[in-house]
Amino acid sequence: MVDLSKRKLFTRRTSKSQLVYETGQRLPWAKADSEFIDGCTQCGKCIDACETKIIVKGSGGYPSVDFEKGECTFCKQCSYVCPEPIFNATNEAPWQITAKIEDTCLAFKNVECRTCSDECEPIAIQFSFGVGHVPQPKLDSQLCTGCGACISACPVSAISMTDCNEDSNASQ
Repeated sequence: MVDLSKRKLFTRRTSKSQLVYETGQRLPWAKADSEFIDGCTQCGKCIDACETKIIVKGSGGYPSVDFEKGECTFCKQCSYVCPEPIFNATNEAPWQITAKIEDTCLAFKNVECRTCSDECEPIAIQFSFGVGHVPQPKLDSQLCTGCGACISACPVSAISMTDCNEDSNASQ
């Protein structure tokens, strides 16, 4: 039996009292970190139900998404099989994350590569042509679903996920 009252002792929290995920991204439709951590029993049902097998045991044994393994298809199975009330309604947005293309992108180094856009189903990553360099990636954050398909496809790991709320708070 897991003593739920002592869970907070072993989780690192940021100044906003959110769990720092050391190995992955929180699950789609997961409630706020404190509610998720307090309610999750680490039963593993979400891990078994994930059709793309991207849900893994993360920091502290809690489930998290590892985009290096593939993409989220938003099948909703993780929320359906969970016996605990730790997920928001699946008719809401699954999460507030978007892809971010880092400076290590091959195109920024003038090397032809468009692997990320080939994997991007919502066409959020497009390449623009210019004189004197290979086509450069442009990310439309309004189209990006945060599925992560671009992450596992990138040959140099130049794409990461970022919290949309953090970006908007940083620019204010």
